[in-house]
Amino acid sequence: MEQNTLKRRGVGLTGVDKQHSFGGFTLFCPLTSDRAHLVDIDGKEVHSWKLPGRIGRHARILPNGNLAVNTLRPAPEQTTADGGPYPFPFFNKYGGGVMSELDPDGNVVRQFTDHLGHHDQYHYGDGRIIYTSLEALSAEDSAKVIGGVPGTEIDGITYTDTIREVDGDGNLLWQWKASERLPRDEYSLQPHYTREHYPLINSVLPLRDGKHILISMRSVSAVVILERFTGNIVWKVGSDVLAQQHNATEMENGNILIFDNGTFRNGESITYTRAIEVDRTTKNIVWEYRDRSQMLYFFTPFMGSAQRLANGNTLLCESAFGRVFEVTSDGYICWEFINPHFAPYPDDVTANIFPGESNALFRAYRYSLEEVPWLKQKLVSSPDQN
Repeated sequence: MEQNTLKRRGVGLTGVDKQHSFGGFTLFCPLTSDRAHLVDIDGKEVHSWKLPGRIGRHARILPNGNLAVNTLRPAPEQTTADGGPYPFPFFNKYGGGVMSELDPDGNVVRQFTDHLGHHDQYHYGDGRIIYTSLEALSAEDSAKVIGGVPGTEIDGITYTDTIREVDGDGNLLWQWKASERLPRDEYSLQPHYTREHYPLINSVLPLRDGKHILISMRSVSAVVILERFTGNIVWKVGSDVLAQQHNATEMENGNILIFDNGTFRNGESITYTRAIEVDRTTKNIVWEYRDRSQMLYFFTPFMGSAQRLANGNTLLCESAFGRVFEVTSDGYICWEFINPHFAPYPDDVTANIFPGESNALFRAYRYSLEEVPWLKQKLVSSPDQN
């Protein structure tokens, strides 16, 4: 009998209502692999990319049709006192310091590497990249980080986040440092978090006005907007609303869409995940999705994404279980797909943290055929793939 619970329950396309679905093509990257996959609304793979290395987090199709992707860099020779080749053990899983743009055939068009890059990289499409990185605090400054589990620094050190923007040649254009700009008394580590990484920025996105940056900080349960020119925080939603959230994005109407994981949610003993749309002006929640039948059926303790589609539907990625599904504005599930690609993590450190086979994903993205013009040409020339 199959011992993997997810495989036993069924993988691949589990259901589709084409009358209500946006349709199109879904992009996802299994975290244990070095491939990106694109499937159609029937769950059939129509394209894949061989990546320069194991995926760091996710991939995205750019307006020019190329694939923007971050992959893990080779482990450095030097090690920390805990014996790891990276700053701390979890970095083996969420580092993504090799930032590449690939053509449809998988050829590297351009590439930039930051050895401490992690989690999120936004490629503008013209060579510029804004991304999250790390810097090590001194032992003295590490001790000034408030909260978290005492004694869980690495070699007595806490690593803090930086946001860096570089041009196509890797020249630094702009930088923001949590060590200098984040008030530690207002943004303290939640008590169950280790002190190795602060405040754990898991998404960074330039807003359409070109003047502001939207970031999600998981270990302090806050989403904030930075003013680019001053570096000041000008907008915030905190732990009174959020619980270890991911993937904050700006919507067409200016509101903020957030994937709210729900681990250690304030004031509630039941853990559940939801997606919420927050009015930028009032900070009120104007739309929310939880599982209709039983909110416990939609939950991922870490990772995850929410994408508002052009027809008003929302694509959700329940990351830990490799589940991607689409809901209408009133919460009706009209498409569901379970990542069928299972494998153990290839490095010993991550395999010890997450043993056995995994089909986990960080994010998933949906595209119309018009957004991937080379794919339209491919499907016309190979009608058996349509």
